[in-house]
Amino acid sequence: MSIQLNHTIVASRDKAAAAEFVAGILGLKVGPPFGPFLPVETANGVTLDFMDAGPTQVVSQHYAFLVTESEFDAIFARIQEAGIPYWADPAHHEAGEINHLDGGRGAYFDDLNGHKLEII
Repeated sequence: MSIQLNHTIVASRDKAAAAEFVAGILGLKVGPPFGPFLPVETANGVTLDFMDAGPTQVVSQHYAFLVTESEFDAIFARIQEAGIPYWADPAHHEAGEINHLDGGRGAYFDDLNGHKLEII
């Protein structure tokens, strides 16, 4: 059996708002509640399980999403339309720019809880 990532828990101050934000920007859907979680499933079957963690228990994490060129265009358009700040680098030094690493495109932006999201 090959080892695969199945899910990860995303700590949130408001799991519904956080799940809707990420799903909306990425063009995904929020699934039905599963216990204390609100899942957002990616194309490869991995779910981001959003969970209420309280305001002091959210530690910023990094989540990177591999997307096609057309998906990048659509996601990046939603980021710009929503007025979400974005950067070309994970340290947030190159504001308002995207990168062109490995012959592609990439951008970083933050979710509602300060998690660092990346589209590549």
